[in-house]
Amino acid sequence: MNYTLHQLRIFLAVVRLESITKAAEAMHLTQPAVSIQLKNLQVQFDVPLTEVVGRKLHVTEFGHEFAQAAERITAEVDAINERMLAFKGQLSGKLRISSVSTGKYVMPYFLTDFLSENSGVELLLDVTNKTQVVQHLEANTIDFALVSVLPEHLAVESIELLQNRLFLVSRPEMAESINETTPDVLSRLPLIFREKGSGTRYVMEKHCRLHGIQVANKMELTSNEAVKQAVLAGLGCSVMPLIGIGPELQRGELRIIPLQGLPIVSNWNLIWLKGKKLSPVANAFAHTVRSQRTEIIGRSFSWYNNY
Repeated sequence: MNYTLHQLRIFLAVVRLESITKAAEAMHLTQPAVSIQLKNLQVQFDVPLTEVVGRKLHVTEFGHEFAQAAERITAEVDAINERMLAFKGQLSGKLRISSVSTGKYVMPYFLTDFLSENSGVELLLDVTNKTQVVQHLEANTIDFALVSVLPEHLAVESIELLQNRLFLVSRPEMAESINETTPDVLSRLPLIFREKGSGTRYVMEKHCRLHGIQVANKMELTSNEAVKQAVLAGLGCSVMPLIGIGPELQRGELRIIPLQGLPIVSNWNLIWLKGKKLSPVANAFAHTVRSQRTEIIGRSFSWYNNY
């Protein structure tokens, strides 16, 4: 046997994601590069590791057993590297964070200095919707979650990062045509929603229920970027987080529609399970966020207070 650590890590990504394309994206490789490494790994075994059934890749029973061994091997190598760096006085290890999709505009600014000062830390950042973030948190497969709506059924510790403000926005010509400011105007507008499971969708629906608004004309899209592009194209308007539309507002491509009860205000919180024993890397990151929060907000989000 002559397989490499690189091949093992690629195979584990394929097993986890059940897709060569997704594994390539996750590892920042091309699809052909992943396919070649997977093939080079497979030729060392007489039993298939994966198979394609109905154009879908499946991991075989032997493949799953080999993946368990590969997990142990890579974990041992990582532990050795961490211990080596610890002897040199450097922080090392993995930092696992799951973030709601709007958090992609926030989280990087709280990571930059920490990662630049600790080159031995490997970041694993998953950006998805609120439901999946909470599932990762419940399964204890991550160190931290970044959310704007705290999960009510979980006991968590938290660090408040930044205020999350949601405004009703549209193209300028649509905004100019709306003369009403009462919440029930939402029932007569072409509203664009995020998918179910999204924190933004949850907040929009809660706002509508609070004001007794029945939304008849709505569309549903599966990412904030898709919603923003639909609004820019003139398909309708949407209640959107300010953090993701700053450049478009500044260029005059989008406009805030003044409405009673808006903006809806919540906070992005970095959270972890109460009672969780944080790793040295996670503990150091939490300390950095607490101590540098005000400085990071002042440096990176000063424009935020203009709206």
